[in-house]
Amino acid sequence: MRLIRFKTGTEEKNGVVVNGGLVEIPHSLLEASQPPFDDLERKEFYSLDDVNILPPVQPSKVVCVGLNYRDHAQELNMDLPEEPILFIKPPTTVIGPDNPIIYPPQCHQLDYEAELAVVIGRETRFTSKNDARDHIAGYTILNDVTARDLQRKDGQWTRAKSFDTFCPIGPWIETDMDPSHQDISLKLNGEVKQNSNTENMIFSVEELVEFISHIMTLNQGDIIATGTPPGVGSMNVEDIVEVKIEGIGTLSNKIKGY
Repeated sequence: MRLIRFKTGTEEKNGVVVNGGLVEIPHSLLEASQPPFDDLERKEFYSLDDVNILPPVQPSKVVCVGLNYRDHAQELNMDLPEEPILFIKPPTTVIGPDNPIIYPPQCHQLDYEAELAVVIGRETRFTSKNDARDHIAGYTILNDVTARDLQRKDGQWTRAKSFDTFCPIGPWIETDMDPSHQDISLKLNGEVKQNSNTENMIFSVEELVEFISHIMTLNQGDIIATGTPPGVGSMNVEDIVEVKIEGIGTLSNKIKGY
């Protein structure tokens, strides 16, 4: 099931994607992650082309994992990490599908990073990997936009990862998906730049939920970004970047000048 936030006019609504469009539901998406929906066909039907699709959640934090694909580590000639490498993006970075990624004037190398994102369904603290799936509402697509030159300059990642618009997510939450074996790819202006499969992740989704929840409380709606495959590269103003994950769909955004 695909859960979506959208806007018609000035009104924000929650919905379910059905038959190439969507229908409105009366409760929040995370409350709806295990619904029994009745008579969806009798509810008002919206075309996806006629609505403004919003970010599927409004997280209190986005917890990101660095160097979590074996083929990416091989590309960089780096040893595999013994534990997940973590950093955080603030909620002000989050934008939705088709919203512009703003190229900040301080930056001279803006990079894309295609990632599978885990949506937390309920407050999670000290959970085990065996119970992790019970805490996951579903999965969405994320682009971990990075000011690479500033990352190198600072020697740490906070500024480079935290500009407004640096975390596109969407277009919806997929609740029925096995995250361990899905193709993940990225196109820049129609040309494939990243192409891998989540089976190449070093730490599984369940292991990440366990590890992170033993450090910090994960709130309902928080996001875990599970790392990027090889092929990371740069974007320029007017470029269109599309991240595709099997079982979810495609997240598309355009780069705009400041």
